[in-house]
Amino acid sequence: MKIIILFFIFSLILIPLTTNSFSQEIEFNIVDEPVVILETTYGNIVIEFFSQDAPNHVQNFITLTNQGFYDGTLFHRVIPNFMIQGGDPNTIDGDPSTWGTGGPDQRIDEEFNSIKHNRGIVSMARSSDPNSAGSQFFIVHGDSNFLDGEYTAFGRIVTEKSFETLDKIAALDIGYRDVPQDEVKILKTTVTSRTNISDLLELSEPERMESNITPSTGNQIFESKELDVQFSIPEGWLLQQPPKTEINSPDVVAVGPKINGVNPYISLTIKDSQNITFDELVTEKNNNLAEAVYTGQLNIIDQKLLRTNVLETTAEADFQQGNEVLKMKFLDVMIFSNNKVYTFAYTNSVNDFNNHLPRFNESLNSFKILSQENSPEPSISSNEEGGGCLIATAAYGSELAPQVQMLREIRDNQLMNTESGSAFMSGFNELYYSFSPTIADLERESPIFKEIVKAGLTPMLSTLSIMESAETESEVLGLGLSVIALNLGMYIGLPAILIIGIKKRN
Repeated sequence: MKIIILFFIFSLILIPLTTNSFSQEIEFNIVDEPVVILETTYGNIVIEFFSQDAPNHVQNFITLTNQGFYDGTLFHRVIPNFMIQGGDPNTIDGDPSTWGTGGPDQRIDEEFNSIKHNRGIVSMARSSDPNSAGSQFFIVHGDSNFLDGEYTAFGRIVTEKSFETLDKIAALDIGYRDVPQDEVKILKTTVTSRTNISDLLELSEPERMESNITPSTGNQIFESKELDVQFSIPEGWLLQQPPKTEINSPDVVAVGPKINGVNPYISLTIKDSQNITFDELVTEKNNNLAEAVYTGQLNIIDQKLLRTNVLETTAEADFQQGNEVLKMKFLDVMIFSNNKVYTFAYTNSVNDFNNHLPRFNESLNSFKILSQENSPEPSISSNEEGGGCLIATAAYGSELAPQVQMLREIRDNQLMNTESGSAFMSGFNELYYSFSPTIADLERESPIFKEIVKAGLTPMLSTLSIMESAETESEVLGLGLSVIALNLGMYIGLPAILIIGIKKRN
């Protein structure tokens, strides 16, 4: 199984966090509608500014340009159909591992505005602190409106050749950490007047937004009528709605500030249940987890039912990043409601996992389905009993995994196709989940106990293979009763005979 780790999402545009504010006075070379020309190895880019919307950011950018701050820097991050990012002085002669972390000592307070981050917009990079912009900027290659209201848009490119240069850079082959394999250098930057640019495009006013992200104290509210959901995310986190490339791709992603080289992620994935029950969803999930554990890709820490329709799973895995191995921890909560499956997931390094766990819980507990009057309100602190799949847990990393898959096939191909089989599975699931969480927890705590459970399950798994030959209602009923009688004999009859024999001898 391929483990989906949320590093495939768009990378966060971050720079280091400081508390200094920008107070530097600008010295204009010109006063008449200045523009900046970036001369790059792939062509020129001409930028005009929105002084009314972001006066301090415009002032900062022009001041740094006049100082020659950007000369010799690289566009160090390129994500096609998203943006190209530059302006880091570390890219001149610093270690590539530090690219994306550099900037001047001064920082600028945010000037979030209503300008939409459409193609050609120039905006300022920052950390999770809204007031932390410095020198790094990005130019939007493809409309990226999930950035609206979160980053300060302060300019746009204004010539046809500028757009051609943008497309050339975005078309380059990209390597590790989104660094272009061919160097893209800003050779020289110049502040000049609009009157000196002969090929200016006639552009209308920038498109403005009505954001669906409402700032609040400590959190921001995401609401989407298209997705039919509403929930809160930590304020200052980068909110994204990446394209849905496959059924398990997240619909919404919030990316937090980078700590020790890792960005925390909170995501929501929505998909249809395909008319299967919650118990079947749990079984399907655990079969996939068992396969991942068996191949050494994943380590299951805990699993429990928070409610009758809410399953929580905690896991750990090693993630290779260059020469470094990152120990990552994952928590996902699967909510089954109205024939849809909503999966909230939180990802962070093992060492920093608990730092943002309360914020994930806040997001989870704020979740609402807009079309439902009484939408689910899952709670991490739920007191309901639950959790764990006894058979799947016992099968992790063992030779029982094929037998567990066989059970699933028997359930789908034989039992669920008959009335008696469906009734049996319904009763079995109710009984099974009344005790399996406790046993599964003990298995995780004690490898010896897990081996005992595995040994005890093996005879039962073997007898269930008899059901593979059942096709009709009568065969399912007849063979099913035979399997039940056989297991009663093995698990109750034989122990009882042994106990009676021992007592007689005594």
